[in-house]
Amino acid sequence: MPQFCVIGLGKFGTAVALNLARKGFDVLVIDKDEDKIREIEDRVAQAIILDVSNEKALRSLKLSDFDYVIIAITQDIEASIFTAMIVKEDARGKTTIIAKAATEIHASILRKLGVDRVIFPEKESANRLVEKITSPNIFDYIELSRDYSIAEIKAPRSFVGKTIISLNIRAKYGVYIIAIKRKEATYTPDGQLEVNEKVIIIPPPDEEIQETDTLIVIGTADAIERFKEVE
Repeated sequence: MPQFCVIGLGKFGTAVALNLARKGFDVLVIDKDEDKIREIEDRVAQAIILDVSNEKALRSLKLSDFDYVIIAITQDIEASIFTAMIVKEDARGKTTIIAKAATEIHASILRKLGVDRVIFPEKESANRLVEKITSPNIFDYIELSRDYSIAEIKAPRSFVGKTIISLNIRAKYGVYIIAIKRKEATYTPDGQLEVNEKVIIIPPPDEEIQETDTLIVIGTADAIERFKEVE
C-alpha cells in the first residue's frame, strides 16, 4: 500500500491528509504550526512539527521513502520551492511529488524543479486529487507530461453507431482512444433492472460507439480541447 506525506496543513493540505487517512492509507503530516499538528495528529499515522526551511531536519525525514509527497504550501512560496527542491534531490525519481501552486509563476518554477504534478486548489478539490492518486481505475483527467494528457469525454452524438476505424479519429482530431467506459443494462434473476459499467481497454478498430459511452482519449491539451467541442 502506498505511503503519503503531506507538507502544509492549510485547508487544502488538511483535507487531503484526512481523505487519505479515511481511505486507510498511512499518512505523515508536517507543519510548523503546533496547533495545526495537534488538531490532526490523532487521525493520521504520524504528525511532525517542523519548519521546512530547516534543511537538515527536512532531509532527516527521508521523504524519499514515501510513494507520494504532497507539498501544500502557498502562503510562503519560498518555503514551497525550497521543499520541492530538497524532496526532488533526495527522491531521485522514486517518489511522486505533487505541489500546490499559488500563481502561474510559482507553478512554472515548481515544474522546472521537476515536480511531477502542479495543482491549483481552486480548480481541483482535495477529494478529487485523492481519488486520482489512489484509484487506478479513475481516468478523468491525468497529465502525463506538459504536452500530453488523458481525458474522459462523453461520446459525441455524431459518433453513435459508428466504428472507431470509420470515424478516423486520430487523423481528424489528433487524439487516440485508449479505452471506452460503457454502461450496460441487465436484468437480475428477480427481474430488477441493473446498470453496470465496464471498461474496454484498447478497443478494436471495429468497435461501435454507443450512446452511453465515455471515451478515454490521449492527446495534446489543445487536441483534447478541440475534441471536446465535437457534437
